Amino acid sequence: MFAGPIFTREAVVAPRRPRLFAMRVVYGTALLILISTAWMIIAGTQVVRNLSDMARFGEILFQILVPLQMALLMFLSAIQAASNVSVEKDRQTLVLLLMTRMTNSELVLGKLFSALLSVGSLLLTSAPILMLIVLFGGTSFHQVGWSLVVTLTTCLLAGSLGTMIGFWREKTFQSLALVLLVIAMWLGFWEGIGRLNFGLAGLTAARWSQIMSPISAILSASRPSVVECWQDDVLPYMIASLTLSAVIVAIAILRVRIWNPNREARPRQQEAEFSDVNIYGEVQEVVAHRASPQAAALVGPRKSRPVWSNPILWREMMTWAYGKKIVFIRVAYWLAAFAVAAALYWAVSSGAATRATRATTMSVSVVAQPLAPLMLVSLVILTALAVTSITTERDGKAIDLLMVTDLTPREFLFGKLLGVLYLGTDLILLPLLMCGYLWWNGALSTENLLFVVLGMLVLNVFVATLGIHCGMSYASTRTAISVSLGTVFFLFLGVVTCMVMLVSFTGNVEAQLAPFLACIVGGAVGLYVALGWQSPSPALAVASMILPFAMFYSITSLLLGHYASVIIVVAFTYGFATTAMLVPRLSEFRVSTGRSKSGEGE
Repeated sequence: MFAGPIFTREAVVAPRRPRLFAMRVVYGTALLILISTAWMIIAGTQVVRNLSDMARFGEILFQILVPLQMALLMFLSAIQAASNVSVEKDRQTLVLLLMTRMTNSELVLGKLFSALLSVGSLLLTSAPILMLIVLFGGTSFHQVGWSLVVTLTTCLLAGSLGTMIGFWREKTFQSLALVLLVIAMWLGFWEGIGRLNFGLAGLTAARWSQIMSPISAILSASRPSVVECWQDDVLPYMIASLTLSAVIVAIAILRVRIWNPNREARPRQQEAEFSDVNIYGEVQEVVAHRASPQAAALVGPRKSRPVWSNPILWREMMTWAYGKKIVFIRVAYWLAAFAVAAALYWAVSSGAATRATRATTMSVSVVAQPLAPLMLVSLVILTALAVTSITTERDGKAIDLLMVTDLTPREFLFGKLLGVLYLGTDLILLPLLMCGYLWWNGALSTENLLFVVLGMLVLNVFVATLGIHCGMSYASTRTAISVSLGTVFFLFLGVVTCMVMLVSFTGNVEAQLAPFLACIVGGAVGLYVALGWQSPSPALAVASMILPFAMFYSITSLLLGHYASVIIVVAFTYGFATTAMLVPRLSEFRVSTGRSKSGEGE
């Protein structure tokens, strides 16, 4: 095929995996459930008198589902593409691919289109379901077609970015975090540009935002006016995204054999650096000394740094366990935080932040609009850090060494958890410092500041534990990453989407509650399958059932201004879920290695 042997193998093998069909069934079922839930809401709360009411329903439903699908598949494409390359590096098989007769283009394009294969199947699955919405009226097949094309070009751009960063960065966490930050900064930058008033190259700021922002493009494609204005609303974005994709892929093709193998894989420089092998040699020495002085003598004298009583925590905090170039991640996050801080400064200096605190309507305040996405990005990156802290060890065969030492499961688990929280100090503190700035300027009360601090600390511990739990439960690195990040997106974005549907189709709340709860229950069952399938327990079943309801109640209470009830529910439910994931792993090593299933670790 045109993309080379890597894509050819994936295209031949993927249809033989039950996972591909399971993903398509689950995704299609989820879309149908959302459509059915929306119809039950409007049928139970309003009288559908004529075709105009049906058309209005179809228009609103389409404009809710299409942006949601684009956001989901965009992040999935980027994460799949980045992890598809990073897993090869962690297993040290990328060097073998570089030694073959494959050209750079076959290697890069093969990895890119292999990652987009599953995303493309999900997009094709959604096509007939979105066409069913046309039967309600208010939408047309042109809107469906242009929305799918915009989503496809966005996924291609995100996948190209993930593939390039995957070949560029040396660690899985570096790739995932940098991809998420770049996408978040790209979206926030162009949405912010659209609100300014200036001109460049004969185009206004709003026009530049429409050309470069995926959000503006998908909103334009979902409107009925796209039938007449597709040349101005959609086509420029498609050209810009395809051009950027070609440039990014070209950079990756030209630099792939320069970036790889990285410095840590080169023998001469590996001897000069303090590699993970040396680190685990010191860990082995500490473990042997704890066992007996005679065992320590057998290890032999070696020049090493002093190691703490918990060598796992020492390695996480005192070494470059995730690569020295993790500094790039910190710089990128600080840039994103600086942009959010500038937006908060403008809101405070203009008085908009103070006026927002006096508002009584159910609306998102001016200060929450930039700060909430930053908090969500922080939680997602912390989850990626936690899950890769386990998957990297397993792919590097270090888990086997640790499991045969006298390290206790408690030392391993808390060493990883505290190490992740330590490395994510910037992710945890910067949003809280911004909340402190709002409190200092009177835009946030003391009581609400304490609520925000406590709530964010609970959520940070939860997502860190979630990442470690998924990393230990799934033998496949890509599956562990997808499940952990997908859980975070579902709990925050999924519930918010359901609430948007609840608000869009106004009517009697009591009549809306039954279909909405049915959708939440379905999500809770899926959450339990994701978290408890490999390690089932009654506590995880209870936690999976109450988490979606807790998020629904918390977001509703937050919009209504009942902040005390929000923090009580969040602290209890997420604290219980964290405990349910931690306790079973404190007594024994329960790390899935996947040796019993050949090929499962792909």
